[in-house]
Amino acid sequence: MSTQSSDEKLIAVLQSAKAPTDKQRSRLLAFLKRTYGQEPELTWQQDDSLEKGFRLKAGSDVYDWSLEGRMRQFQERMQQLEPGQENIVPLMRQAIENWTPAAQAEEVGQVLTVGDEIATVSGLERAEYGEILVFSNGVKGMVQDLRRDCVGCILFGGSEDIAQGSIVRRTGKTAGMPVADDYLGRVVDALGVPEDGKGDITPDQYRPIEAAAPGILDRQPVNTPMETGLLAIDAMFPIGRGQRELIIGDRQTGKTAIALDTILNQKGKNVVCIYVAIGQKDSSVAQLVQNLTRRGAMDYTVVVNAPASAPASLQYIAPYAGCALGEYFMYQGRDVLIVYDDLSKHAIAYRALSLLLERSPGREAYPGDVFYLHSRLLERSAHLSDELGGGSMTALPIVETQAGDVSAYIPTNIISITDGQLFLESNLFFSGQRPAVNVGLSVSRVGGDAQTKAMKSAAGAIRLDLAQYREMEVFTQFSSDLDEVTKRQLVYGQGLMRLLRQRQYHPLNQHQQVVTLVAALGHLFQDVPIDQIDQAQQDLIEELEGQAPDLCQRIDQTGKLPDEDRQEIVRLAKAFLTRRNSPEQCGE
Repeated sequence: MSTQSSDEKLIAVLQSAKAPTDKQRSRLLAFLKRTYGQEPELTWQQDDSLEKGFRLKAGSDVYDWSLEGRMRQFQERMQQLEPGQENIVPLMRQAIENWTPAAQAEEVGQVLTVGDEIATVSGLERAEYGEILVFSNGVKGMVQDLRRDCVGCILFGGSEDIAQGSIVRRTGKTAGMPVADDYLGRVVDALGVPEDGKGDITPDQYRPIEAAAPGILDRQPVNTPMETGLLAIDAMFPIGRGQRELIIGDRQTGKTAIALDTILNQKGKNVVCIYVAIGQKDSSVAQLVQNLTRRGAMDYTVVVNAPASAPASLQYIAPYAGCALGEYFMYQGRDVLIVYDDLSKHAIAYRALSLLLERSPGREAYPGDVFYLHSRLLERSAHLSDELGGGSMTALPIVETQAGDVSAYIPTNIISITDGQLFLESNLFFSGQRPAVNVGLSVSRVGGDAQTKAMKSAAGAIRLDLAQYREMEVFTQFSSDLDEVTKRQLVYGQGLMRLLRQRQYHPLNQHQQVVTLVAALGHLFQDVPIDQIDQAQQDLIEELEGQAPDLCQRIDQTGKLPDEDRQEIVRLAKAFLTRRNSPEQCGE
């Protein structure tokens, strides 16, 4: 259907190797009048490359009757075949016999400028934001800028074979991510193309990488735990399914380690994990995949990789592509955990593209819509209503700070979008406290809603106790002058901090965490030397698993901790630790 206005004179251009005859010219004029409802002005341009056909331009429409254009039509017809269980050969034969090329109007543009993964294209008057364009060399791009007389486009491939004047075609489709259950266990790029050498993946469908977030009525409250297996987090800053919990800190403070441990802890819990690597080193991603594979976590994990060597355009769409894949599983009623590592590099890639597209720079040279960049991504994480299947997608975005500055532009933006943050402190990390979670600056806005009754009961006032210890910590240098009560409080605080240390790749399940917390908050580790607390905790867990397996199983299955079970844990723990700390035992 033509968009040519009735009061605007239609200009048509015929491109061919030879000038048209009068008869051909008359037929073309009749076709144009019939299609556009007015008498056109037809001119001829010689193009020696069009020996076997012609190309007719009418306004912004192009009718490609060249050999290339007809072959493209035929290819599209072949791609539409759906053989199912039948033999495809008869279908192809029938399609060839019945196929005749049609006079299809295409909107074709020309490249004005190209470079730095950016192309400006003229002639695409009806192009839409986010639409996929196809260039003459087969490279695809996405419209990112709509101007008065041209569009700005980011390229998803090399621009070496794209020159000024090259043909660009609209597809009428927005960018999509191929999705399927077969993506589990695979490493793919931001376009869904496998990178692990394990063969192609046949997609079940395509989901748009940009999609509207579920509305208020389509959600339900976050009330189911997404356990990380890390005592410091599950006890004080619980994460629920459907929550967005930011992991923030300087480089090399253990941010990825927390995300990796959380993925490992989902083994056997029917949770799909997606790790989106943005701007990471290929060697780092390879090591991460190796660790996940070695520990059996790749079976339920997809890695979407847009490394530092990839174009900024692929780094920009990577988290949206990973989110589209997560939505595929979420709308099946499954639980999804997605890690964005990290969004500060994502913002930098978007800034580079925006500056190349000549958008006005704002604070720190970021464009004005950088907040919307991340809000439209993170808002897609949700716990869906039962009517929509009850699936969930939990997001763990990671942001890197400089010198612990959480008040910088990107960190403050993302803090305001998420439901809490885990702030990792460099001083804690280098002192050996891992995970290096700062109790004062970290928070989970979902709070106890995402904890089981057992964890809520066992954790008690641990945050308050640690806060008091941090205030008193300054007095440790005067330990010789302190009274006994203060000394015991300091020893108690040091013991708590030591218990919150946890080796990587060693997540704790629920009953192990509950036993540890009940014993610790009951001051049962008070007389254990600091350097022996780790071993004492491990021995205590093994003791209770051997002495009271039914109790441990009951905590895991019900998520409850009745008073009699708590008293039983205290009794067994007190007896074991007293026996362990006895002089005879120590002498051995």
